[in-house]
Amino acid sequence: MGRSVVLAGASRCPRCSLPQRWCVCDAIPPVETRLQVHVLIHRGEQHKPSSTGNLVARAVTGATCHVYQRATRFFTASGFKPESLDSSRELWILHPSGDPLPALAASTNKTPCPHLLLLDGTWRQAGEMVHTVERMGRCVSLPEPTATPGRYWLRDQPAPTHLSTAEALIGGFQALGDTTAARRLQLHFELHVYATLLSRGRREMAERYLGHSPLLAEIPEFLDRLTARRPSSMDA
Repeated sequence: MGRSVVLAGASRCPRCSLPQRWCVCDAIPPVETRLQVHVLIHRGEQHKPSSTGNLVARAVTGATCHVYQRATRFFTASGFKPESLDSSRELWILHPSGDPLPALAASTNKTPCPHLLLLDGTWRQAGEMVHTVERMGRCVSLPEPTATPGRYWLRDQPAPTHLSTAEALIGGFQALGDTTAARRLQLHFELHVYATLLSRGRREMAERYLGHSPLLAEIPEFLDRLTARRPSSMDA
């Protein structure tokens, strides 16, 4: 089993949360989309470098991140205030319990794109969060999942086809016909997973992951630089 090659307290990039040696911030252009993307991130997930909710907030232009915390046993504060949003845009909350994702209307001045709220946390945490926010908007779900396993190799999932927050948004982009945004976010997501595996010392696993990734064709020079960097005194 690999071990982390990053010493405790080592300097990390403030944006991607990876050690400076494996920073990926400048590798791929940001994701442009008509949707207004929001991430409601559980406070237990907020500071985890592996979080893909933080990745979405960093990679998608205009995306915002709101922190969810349960104040007491009897009161839950979501950290998300829909009244502060543009009221002309409908709020869609992405969760498997929702109705099928509706079609995205053609872009006109009279049909603004909706806000899309993602819930970032464990499956139990997401269930808690959806009960808090479900009355704030319209719960929507992705089309029936395929049998293709998810690509989030950083954590064990309850089932192979369960998706991370970033993968759920990729699926949302695809279902809505925004293939350009889906393809760009897929690259951000896969680079996040690959670089994190490297930072954990899981080089063999990282190379297996890369063998089935579009990164090889899209950013080969950056990948070469990523693996060629020598650790600084703060990294290893």
